[in-house]
Amino acid sequence: MTQGQYDETTADEPNEAAEEKRHADYKRTGRMTLYVRRFFRRPSAVLGLVLLVLLVFFAVFGNKFTHWTYQDLDFAALGVPPNSDHLLGTTSGGSDMYAMVVRGLGRSMSIGFLSSILETIIAAIIGTSIAFFGGWFEKVGMWCLDMLMVIPSFLLIAMLVRSSSGTAGWLWLTFGLTVFGWIGYARTLRTLALSLRELDYVRASKFMGVGSFRIIVRHLVPNLGSVLIINTVLGVVGSVGSETSLSFLGLGIKAPDTSLGTLLNEGQSVAITAPWVLLAPSLVLIALTFSVQLIGDGIRDAIDPNSRSVGKAE
Repeated sequence: MTQGQYDETTADEPNEAAEEKRHADYKRTGRMTLYVRRFFRRPSAVLGLVLLVLLVFFAVFGNKFTHWTYQDLDFAALGVPPNSDHLLGTTSGGSDMYAMVVRGLGRSMSIGFLSSILETIIAAIIGTSIAFFGGWFEKVGMWCLDMLMVIPSFLLIAMLVRSSSGTAGWLWLTFGLTVFGWIGYARTLRTLALSLRELDYVRASKFMGVGSFRIIVRHLVPNLGSVLIINTVLGVVGSVGSETSLSFLGLGIKAPDTSLGTLLNEGQSVAITAPWVLLAPSLVLIALTFSVQLIGDGIRDAIDPNSRSVGKAE
């Protein structure tokens, strides 16, 4: 090696080292990390998340701040307004409203979240299966969905819950909401999955002999992840609304158990004489639906590449 070649080689070494350092410092931003950053850039979404966390904390640990339970009756305080002993007052029967709201919120949230998750899972599997197999299976599947859409689900759920007994009524109500709640989702997901079944990697999986169920679970359903997440979150609002409506009409949760709908049903008859009985569960229900709605909007904007909340991925 000549002196000139040596000088040229040693001169390039710092530049190569600097280039390697720049590549080492560069870190690829993962998709989930990007979604989280976009979500937390939206103040309303953060507000909704904080509010939901507070409601969950209230539903789980709220009973620690009172010595009353939702089943206790104070016959010395019938229909009294909020005071030091009964933080949110009592009902005309002597039940502590604070303990009743804690129990009702927890029960309504359990029904809403559980039924929404189960509905999404069932809809994802059935909807993508109908699109994946196509042909006569798709025709029969769509015909079944159309037939299920005309079933009077509200009436059947009410009959199912009324035939139950004790505190197991909320499980039957969750079951009823799940059985009839996935049908509309499945139709939507089937439409979205029609384009996915024609992708090259799906065709390659079929050619390689991969099982149909494995393709559906590992390839089709994950590619609908953004839609599934949004439907699950917003589905909580629909499930809570359905539970509240049924319980308000006396067709849902029954005593000795309680829910927000049951409390609203009890409060509407004494709205003038004891407004706190209606006001407390109403405010909690509004806060719950409002927080979930804000979170759903935040997730949708975080996933949507055309959303105004995208900004810079920093």
